[in-house]
Amino acid sequence: MTDSIDSPSALRRIYAAAKGRSVAKQIDHLDAHCKRFIALSPFVVLASANAQGDPDASPRGGAPGFVHGVDEHTLLIPDSPGNNRLDSLSNLAETGKIGLLFMIPGVDETLRVNGQARLAADQATLLPFAADARIRLAIEVAVVDAYLRCAKALMRSKLWNSEHQVDRSVLPSVGEMLADQTATPALPEIREQMLARYACDL
Repeated sequence: MTDSIDSPSALRRIYAAAKGRSVAKQIDHLDAHCKRFIALSPFVVLASANAQGDPDASPRGGAPGFVHGVDEHTLLIPDSPGNNRLDSLSNLAETGKIGLLFMIPGVDETLRVNGQARLAADQATLLPFAADARIRLAIEVAVVDAYLRCAKALMRSKLWNSEHQVDRSVLPSVGEMLADQTATPALPEIREQMLARYACDL
């Protein structure tokens, strides 16, 4: 049986130390390149954990630049309508620790931002999102570090290559899968019904 790797020192017996550009690229603010990347990004993965360390990763999306850059140290993320589970928001309310991974369709590099989050519902903070009356809360992120990640993962996955896209029909509808998972006796929602239901919340 292989010994488990349970410490940073054990990891370093397997991997060489990071050096050069991979270390130097981490900065403590949003420079012009980071700001431009965020302004072009319509999608971000939001990572958080509660006080017990239970993790969560949540996708957030909108028009390019939906995450508002206040200055080189601050971001605002609107909380668009969702399922009201509030997993990420509850975690942030407990610990304030947040990790963000920004993506731009067609670009293999990603941008990682870590920071301290505050949930805000005051009128001044929500002003950049005033055009959408559904936004009742924003996540204010005080940036701790930011860095561009290399393209290897997205290149390996061929994520943006249209020849590798999977037809949606290879999976049942989400309604059908949830009906199986929850043993719901009612007739499962088909994809067309789901799209119609989502239309008012996009």
